[in-house]
Amino acid sequence: MAQQQTGLILIGDELLNGSRQDKHMAKAIELLKERGMSLNWVRIIGDTEAEIVATLKQTIPTNDLVFSFGGIGATPDDLTRASAAKAFKQKLVPHPEAKALIENRFGEDAYPHRIRMSELPEQASIIPNPVNQVPGFKVEHHHFVPGFPDMAWPMIEWVLDTYYSDSFNESPNIEWRWDILGVPESDLMDMMDEILAKFPSINLSSLPSTKYRGGLIDFGLKGQQKDIELAAKWLEARLDAMEILYKFRSAHG
Repeated sequence: MAQQQTGLILIGDELLNGSRQDKHMAKAIELLKERGMSLNWVRIIGDTEAEIVATLKQTIPTNDLVFSFGGIGATPDDLTRASAAKAFKQKLVPHPEAKALIENRFGEDAYPHRIRMSELPEQASIIPNPVNQVPGFKVEHHHFVPGFPDMAWPMIEWVLDTYYSDSFNESPNIEWRWDILGVPESDLMDMMDEILAKFPSINLSSLPSTKYRGGLIDFGLKGQQKDIELAAKWLEARLDAMEILYKFRSAHG
């Protein structure tokens, strides 16, 4: 089986029409990075059952760790709960623990509308919501949280720390970056082939400036610390031998 990746599904027409800007991706990257994990993919989709179901049908077979944001409320445009049940081929049923939490939080005001948020796929387990106690839910490796950042972000942390501590990496990959000056990217192609052949465990990225064409390349190496140190030494020696100017810019954990 392929290695488990981590992805986000951001649900909301407002994200697609530009009326609201996403805040979840940057925070998810931060929370994952704190645990030595990384974000591999993101999908932004609209508020339609067909689109949500189709997306989940694509992501469920991957076994990826997935966080889905938005659409789990009680209003008619909140379609994620029903769509998840359909995609997982499960019935949408009242979840006893979710029902009790909502009743305890809202009392008589839980009816007739808020109680709908307790209707979850039949094999779901809940994700605690520390803000208003209305839970999110988990089915297999898919995790559904509200679109509100103050609720969603601590819920993500809880999921990671509760279910995925085995995936935490105390020695995550690092990335070093250089500015390579006064040379077109085409002149570096042979060097890039060589460094990947000599250091197969690293990845590289080469991003030519569109403003200073042929004058500035943002060049990076990513991998384990010991491998990057060796590759960096080779890179700088090679650039010196080619009489190419460069400047080390940054190191990221």
